[in-house]
Amino acid sequence: MISPPPNVLRTEATPALDLLTVPQVMVRLQLGRSAVYDLLRTRQLASITLGRARRIPTHALTDFIRTRLEQEAA
Repeated sequence: MISPPPNVLRTEATPALDLLTVPQVMVRLQLGRSAVYDLLRTRQLASITLGRARRIPTHALTDFIRTRLEQEAA
């Protein structure tokens, strides 16, 4: 049996980029649809568009929350 190359086995070297839908972000932030789309429109929350679908990387949501916490603390 042939084993795969070592770099194929190392998933931690390239972390998966998790993408969230708008409804998933709504649940996580406990906000309505319009509020989430306002955050996207004003670029407070980063997103990408895939065809007609809008997706929010989990790191963008984490960065948004971190930024808001820092603003509140200041």
